[in-house]
Amino acid sequence: MKQIHKIKRRVSRQIFVGGVAIGGDAPISVQSMTNTDTCDVNSTVSQIISLEEAGADMVRVSIPTMEAAEAFKEIKKLVKIPLITDIHFDYKIALKVAEYGSDCLRINPGNIGKEDRVREVVASAKHNGIPIRVGVNAGSLEKDLQKKYTEPTPEAMVESAFRHIDILDKLNFDNFKVSLKASEVFMTVFAYRQLATQIDNPLHLGITEAGSFRSGAVKSSIGMGLLLSEGIGDTIRVSLASDPVNEVKVGFDILKSLNLRKKGVNLIACPSCSRQKFDVISVVNDLESRLEDINESIDVAVIGCVVNGPGEAKEVSVGLTGGSPNLLYIDGKTHSKVDNESLVDTLERQIRRRIPISNV
Repeated sequence: MKQIHKIKRRVSRQIFVGGVAIGGDAPISVQSMTNTDTCDVNSTVSQIISLEEAGADMVRVSIPTMEAAEAFKEIKKLVKIPLITDIHFDYKIALKVAEYGSDCLRINPGNIGKEDRVREVVASAKHNGIPIRVGVNAGSLEKDLQKKYTEPTPEAMVESAFRHIDILDKLNFDNFKVSLKASEVFMTVFAYRQLATQIDNPLHLGITEAGSFRSGAVKSSIGMGLLLSEGIGDTIRVSLASDPVNEVKVGFDILKSLNLRKKGVNLIACPSCSRQKFDVISVVNDLESRLEDINESIDVAVIGCVVNGPGEAKEVSVGLTGGSPNLLYIDGKTHSKVDNESLVDTLERQIRRRIPISNV
């Protein structure tokens, strides 16, 4: 069998968002954010359930108004997945959603205003046993930092983060995680690298405003992939101008590619060429669509010819090698011949036989 490279993760303290552990030796979690009007309870609940079904570990919900906070109260009753509430500036909204069951407050203490307001929010977080996420964005740095650095830089982002962290430290509150996001890949990477050596709190990774589904997935994979490969990162969000469900799928694909998380079908497929004995692209696309409901980890190889096919097929649970005839491999051994017309049906049937019935 192939040797699996294991990444040595940065040592971080562990916090909990609902029942999901973040940091320490916990698996790197994947999250997304709703894009519905929070006051539209039905639409928001429906999207949260879709994200949960896609495998999300937690979901962030924007709470821009007190009306949205009241809607959140109803939303929380209707879903099981942990919910992070996204709040900016208005400390009263933070207090309200903490009362209504928020599992994590995304609010920067330095932006709330007077010290007594910060104390109230931190006291509420302590009382309700919920963490705070400090989130720094290169596009919204404090005015004095913009003047000092003249433009967004990794150093400016880290300095901004410490302003908020220092406030929490003074209030003896260490139940928090931190994010440093920019739309520029290397600015984000350099900022996280700096901060990772200075605190032991969990880090939430993301390339903010990454772009459309394709370009955003590429930028996120490169940026987060660099950090994750260095052991930096405890929870991630792929920010895409796309259906939030795609954020979850790409997030897990990133983690699977680095052997950091096993969830769902790991589909190994050749790019296809003139040697292929069946239409690899259509088989893979059809198979991927049919297997989206599977959460159990399983490796599957679909290779169109005998050049690399047998070698790949012998390393996975279910493998297919194109040839005359096509050969199906099960657990590394030749199993049977398969004609082109029944490829997808046969592969799906064999894959589902090898996963627990609860995931079928």
